[in-house]
Amino acid sequence: MVDPGFVPQNARPMPNALLDDRDLDFQLHAVLGAERLFESPRFREHGREGAMLYVASARKLAREVLFPAYRAIDAEPPRLADGRVTLHPEMKRLVVATRDLGVIAATRPVEVGGQDLPLTYAAAANVYLMAANLSVYGFLGLTTGAARLIESFGDAALRGRFLERMYTGVWLGTMALTEPQAGSSLADVTTRATPTDGGHHLIRGSKIFISGGDHDLTENIVHLTLARIEGAPPGIKGVSLFAIPRLREGQGGLVDNDCTTAGLIHKIGWRGLPSIALELGDRGDCRGWLVGEPHRGISYMFQMMNEARLMVGLNGVATASVAYREALAYARDRPQGRPLGAKDPASKQVPIVEHADVRRMLLRQKAIVEGALALLLRCTLLADVAESSEDEASRARAARLLDLLTPVAKSFPAERGFEANALALQVHGGYGYSSEYLPEAWLRDQKLNTLHEGTTGIQSLDLLGRKAVAAGGQALFDLRDEVGVALRAAREAGVPEEWCGRLEGGLAALLTVTAHLGGLGAGGDVEGMLRHSADYLELFSVVVIGWQWLAQAEAAQRSLEGATPEVEAFLRGKLCAAQYWAATELPRVGTLAALCRTNDDSYARMKSDWF
Repeated sequence: MVDPGFVPQNARPMPNALLDDRDLDFQLHAVLGAERLFESPRFREHGREGAMLYVASARKLAREVLFPAYRAIDAEPPRLADGRVTLHPEMKRLVVATRDLGVIAATRPVEVGGQDLPLTYAAAANVYLMAANLSVYGFLGLTTGAARLIESFGDAALRGRFLERMYTGVWLGTMALTEPQAGSSLADVTTRATPTDGGHHLIRGSKIFISGGDHDLTENIVHLTLARIEGAPPGIKGVSLFAIPRLREGQGGLVDNDCTTAGLIHKIGWRGLPSIALELGDRGDCRGWLVGEPHRGISYMFQMMNEARLMVGLNGVATASVAYREALAYARDRPQGRPLGAKDPASKQVPIVEHADVRRMLLRQKAIVEGALALLLRCTLLADVAESSEDEASRARAARLLDLLTPVAKSFPAERGFEANALALQVHGGYGYSSEYLPEAWLRDQKLNTLHEGTTGIQSLDLLGRKAVAAGGQALFDLRDEVGVALRAAREAGVPEEWCGRLEGGLAALLTVTAHLGGLGAGGDVEGMLRHSADYLELFSVVVIGWQWLAQAEAAQRSLEGATPEVEAFLRGKLCAAQYWAATELPRVGTLAALCRTNDDSYARMKSDWF
């Protein structure tokens, strides 16, 4: 029976900060020293103050405009009628307001209409937008990635045709990779491209799960699409990349380009961002323009996919963060029960945050959310260094580390973020299971992050099969050195040796098991090498997040002296979360490493008719 004195959240909304502003500033500046980016000639004109003004503008928009509309948009998903998708009536206002912030081209050079903002600070702004209303940001983030492909690989004519209109948001963009029969196996793409004398190709095929593939926000949508030119070799090497607009330029204006919305996917989450089935060339007149050279589409598309994987990871952080902030506010506000030692049943109830098990759930959410945010900000910092450093060796090293960490940065916030979202719902008790409260919606949203831009299984194969062993494991040695620096700094700052020792032991186990599995692969036993890739990814993630927490503990320890009571409370919370990760997660590394080394074959030998 519902307590009649307890008002549902939709009648009395709790303030939700979406993200802890102190934490973001702490991570950017006390932990990462991101302000050093402004020493680069590329970013010098911004400065820390200017970049943080952009973050503040995004924060204000997110809290005051985007977040209040989230519930309504989730409750009224897109509709398909007469071959066109219509969105919630509020969506256009929200997308335009976010577009006008300059989100699409924020990190792009001034000469193509951008602001040349470091990706690290753009990500810090975007995480607020994602936490507030992830579907709104989705339209613009996808457009950034699509336009970047044209900027990077398109010729002058193609850039003139599309780039300005996409970076200004007059037109929006998508990535059209997946096909019904192929799924994640891009080697099996069958969409065909026939050359013509008119400078374009005629495209025919089917695509599915195209996020933002049709809508009524802008007059046109540009699909960056994978297809095979007639006569191309089979497999990955025969796939090319095309820009295919929904409408093409014709006499008197834009005309239909034979791109048809064949169906609307009904999703459990991300309900504001339509996902469609797309038919190309049903009438034989779908025109696509080749991006770059023939047969290099997969290598080009990996630029967008890797950027999108960081975007998905940031979405995972944002969706877990907004739910954590909601659960924390609820736990501080909701009276229920009494302390375990209380004798008087008539004594005043206490807020549920006073109960140890609720604090356990909140601390686990904090450890996941703030650990994942630390990793994503570190990855964006590496991306900035890889692109802007004047030192060639620094650029190469940052690129290697970013490549190595990207599978973790995509999968950890999604998988563990889903766990954090489930805990946020659990903190709300029975109310969390109801649609009157928002945690159930965020739980639905979060699940998609484990699927798109490569499932967790694909990320594990990429990490172990490619990234960790590439170039003789050089990126892994770079990681070892980075963690070594963090360990020395933590010990100098007085971080407890037990925490440092556990991370050091976890890193040693990771290096040992990687060498073992790499040896299997080098000896021809690829199946044996990759059998436990999912466990390897989990092991790797625990160590990498342990590194993030040790770096935060070091910065917190150094900042304690002379801190005000409010700041000290924040720093003590950081140290407590670092202790939690060292005590509860790092000990799991030994079990995971043993599983990878012994190579248990139970699910490898399990046959389909045994289930």
